[in-house]
Amino acid sequence: MSLNLAHYLDISAQRYPEKTALMLDEFRMTYRDLAVAAKRVAHVLRDKGVKKGDKVAMMIPNVPYFPAIYYGILNVGATVVPVNTLLKSQEIQYYLEDSDAVVFFTWKDFYGESAKAFNEANTCQHLIVVTPPGDIEVPLEAESFADLVESAPATFEMVQTMPDDTAVILYTSGTTGHPKGAELTHFNMFFNALCTKDQICRVRPDDVGLVVLPLFHSFGQTCLQNTCLLAGATMTLLTQFQTEKALEVIQRDKVSFIAAVPTMYFFMLHANHSGAYDLSSIRMAVSGGAALPVEILHQFEQRFSIRILEGYGLSETSPVASFNLVERPSKPGSIGLPIWGCDMKIMREDGTFAEIGEVGEIVVRGHNIMKGYYKKPLATAEAIVDGWFHTGDLAKVDEEGYFFIVDRKKDLIIRGGMNVYPREIEEVLYAHPAILEASVVGIPDEARGEEIKAYVALKPGVALTDDEIKAYCLERMARFKCPKEVEILPTLPKGPTGKILKRELRLRHAAKTSAT
Repeated sequence: MSLNLAHYLDISAQRYPEKTALMLDEFRMTYRDLAVAAKRVAHVLRDKGVKKGDKVAMMIPNVPYFPAIYYGILNVGATVVPVNTLLKSQEIQYYLEDSDAVVFFTWKDFYGESAKAFNEANTCQHLIVVTPPGDIEVPLEAESFADLVESAPATFEMVQTMPDDTAVILYTSGTTGHPKGAELTHFNMFFNALCTKDQICRVRPDDVGLVVLPLFHSFGQTCLQNTCLLAGATMTLLTQFQTEKALEVIQRDKVSFIAAVPTMYFFMLHANHSGAYDLSSIRMAVSGGAALPVEILHQFEQRFSIRILEGYGLSETSPVASFNLVERPSKPGSIGLPIWGCDMKIMREDGTFAEIGEVGEIVVRGHNIMKGYYKKPLATAEAIVDGWFHTGDLAKVDEEGYFFIVDRKKDLIIRGGMNVYPREIEEVLYAHPAILEASVVGIPDEARGEEIKAYVALKPGVALTDDEIKAYCLERMARFKCPKEVEILPTLPKGPTGKILKRELRLRHAAKTSAT
């Protein structure tokens, strides 16, 4: 039996040809036009020699071109490799080379970093620059998306793919310092979107979904883009999250469905003029990406009469694994119940399953589990054991089957819903000629959940300021990974084996904060 995720865009285009699929302020695109745009992209890729199973990277913000390119890649039977739009050239180059991408679509605003990465990457053959409507200037070294698509035919026979063929490779940071590409199949992505549409968010054709989550992220792709298009609903896009703009769009477009990370709800709640906006159109609000503070959940419901349903998932789980459901009571602080067809258990260190109330690691198996990490069989074997995906998150389950996270991967920092692994930042810091030692930890932050703090010790006889270290990081990493605070110490605390003690550094920060 064949299955291609792009097939469901065609179905919605047949059912609702004149219905608005996408909005971006005054811009509108119907389902028919979106499906045609995807077919044109597929033609462009085929003309470039792209065939079934090839990898195609895209570094596109939340604009209508994103779904057109995304589904165009799938139409030709290739695999989508979404690239975080905040990344710098070295990080982009890693994505391109590790994924074996043969074509790279990039937004014009990102051309500088993208071109550096493309020129250094040893796999990519074509750099295609996407420009805003009316902007015809494209760097001479690149190919123009507008020119290529304009001359492409409007029909294309979709390439047949199987349910277990890889649809998307989503890169997720790892403790090794290098991101790993989670291979998600057409069935993974389709069925996760179907469960989200039918069981969690109950999305209908008359819904308007606020697309403020980045579409390069698994949460945005599954819970907004794929879910809305599967339902025949309308998406209203924001290129980036700005509190007042989000509230304005919700009121203007009568948004009925919102999916966001806790930081976004925090800022909407604390906006100076939030009470001036009419949010009564919202009938469904969901949260994921990081733990939702119970106080924000309660305050949001009290102020706006909107119930927020919290869930849980990872890139490796497509991403949804569990959720609080609208027909069941929500338990504040809980990530809810496993989605249909998905098993979640609490496992002890010895591999046996824990009892009710006992803390252990969340393990998951089911239709949502990735195929594996691309070209990393050892990492895949470590993560998926006897069919169970090991999340690294510690939790407990109550008598009614609700899961509660109590801790998570030891060093992971979740800043505003974005996963940041300290090891990646530490490797950049260690490359500085003046830095002897470096250690990065997460520190509490009311708005973003956590912020990033770097502790460093300098080599003898050198001078370096915290501002210079921050500037050094900004040149080499995406801004969201860069430390907000840097503290320079004579030496970093270590254990008997010489290992830097992050716990001591966290305690140091807590003591310093309480003293002030």
